[in-house]
Amino acid sequence: MTTALPQSSGDLIADRRFAIAQELLARGDLAGAADLLVQAIEAAPRFASAWFALGGLREKLGNCDEAIAAFQQVCALDAEDRLGAGLHLVRLGALPAGDMPAAYVRALYDQFAPHFETTLNDGLGYRGPQLLHDAVAAACTAERRPMQFAATLDLGCGTGLAGAAFRPMVRELTGVDLSERMVERARAKNIYDRLATGDLAQFLHAEAHGGRRYELIVAADVLIYLAWLPSVIAAAARALAPGGLLAFTVETHAGDDVILGEKLRYQHGAAHVRAAISGAGLTLLALNDAWARQEAGVAAPGLVVVARS
Repeated sequence: MTTALPQSSGDLIADRRFAIAQELLARGDLAGAADLLVQAIEAAPRFASAWFALGGLREKLGNCDEAIAAFQQVCALDAEDRLGAGLHLVRLGALPAGDMPAAYVRALYDQFAPHFETTLNDGLGYRGPQLLHDAVAAACTAERRPMQFAATLDLGCGTGLAGAAFRPMVRELTGVDLSERMVERARAKNIYDRLATGDLAQFLHAEAHGGRRYELIVAADVLIYLAWLPSVIAAAARALAPGGLLAFTVETHAGDDVILGEKLRYQHGAAHVRAAISGAGLTLLALNDAWARQEAGVAAPGLVVVARS
């Protein structure tokens, strides 16, 4: 389990100035908050959380070069990048796109786990598992095959929302997720035959290397944390049984390439998705526009995809 980055610098003066900066920020005094953060950093130069907050404020104040410098300092102080400063550097054009730091995603969801389902269902209108279920059902109908699967893998299983949607039609259900606390909550539901904590691509490689094959692999709202899809789609293809199905959702945009959205989730153009499917030697069965979540009441553009080995 990744340890969250401490909010305390270990210096009482720096911590107090950091706290006052948060209060000023809540009142809308961005310049005043930035000044307090600079003072906090002067007292404790290795205070990564203060540098991170300063980067965000500098960007809001229109000082992009100074924001970049602050985020770069966070990355220098925390090699694991648990705060995700590197993502802000990608968004600001100071770094090329790349997969999100595992420590950042793990820490994010370890902290998110206790209220994950409430936030998704009540706050974001989340419907990713249902989208996947319906897309797989439609593919099975078109292929004239029963919607019944033997070994099934839920990539990025989280607390088990997709697992619950597919459990009635699978014989053996495996789940894997980067967050240990999310896996703990999935385990409490008693719907998985096997659960693992770890990196998705590494898990897929190990499964394929060990000769384990799946008739169905699903990934609900998890590939949004990966910049480039070809490698993970190819790894999933190697873990599919002959004729097996791969189904996943992604967020998307009007272009063909990959961009990092304002909410720090990757958006994959349809052309990028198609190329990843084709490059992995899979047959694309469906690629449909469908939103999996809302942001401030507005549907986030997405795609639901089904492919066959």
